[in-house]
Amino acid sequence: MDIDNIVKNLKNDNKTNAVQRTEFVEFMENVNDPYLVLICCILSLRTNDKTTYPAAMRMLELGRTPKEIMNLDIKKLSEAIYPVGFYQNKACQIIDLSREIVEKYNSKVPDTIEELVKFKGVGRKTANLVLTKGFNKPAICVDVHVHRISNRLGYVKTKSPDETEFALREKLPKKYWIDFNTLLVTHGQNVCKAQKPLCERCSIKKFCKKNI
Repeated sequence: MDIDNIVKNLKNDNKTNAVQRTEFVEFMENVNDPYLVLICCILSLRTNDKTTYPAAMRMLELGRTPKEIMNLDIKKLSEAIYPVGFYQNKACQIIDLSREIVEKYNSKVPDTIEELVKFKGVGRKTANLVLTKGFNKPAICVDVHVHRISNRLGYVKTKSPDETEFALREKLPKKYWIDFNTLLVTHGQNVCKAQKPLCERCSIKKFCKKNI
């Protein structure tokens, strides 16, 4: 499969505005702060970008560092991030995680998957996103879009996002690791949708196993 041209076409879609990034995706592309990437990613779990983005902005008005967030009242943070999914649990999680970063990691977010997944509620998807967007380190963040599209294309044949991550680690050239998530998320939100993919609009349909 011509992964080089697939990535080239997806990047061109972004440059020519053939697809539109959500405000949340755009924010995560430019935030460049491991801690903010981490807590905003936690907010986004099981919540759409349209809801997550304003909630994240309200949260960041209350604090932007682990020390500031760890001292917030749980009720106040819960109210700020509502109506993200499981907002009360996420408020507790973010405050506890912030305290742990301050007390155990000297206020610095760790930069390895092995350390990041030690935090309660942080899985490989979140850990990989922190590495790519927070530290600019090569990693492969696999969400539902990356998992679905990688399989639809026939680039991998996997049953879960974790399986997809490890399959991509074996096949995907490392130079594409950092950008792959954003490219496929945006493509999935605009074109390669879960229920009704807009194949007639797809710039990579000629590479897709679904269309062969």
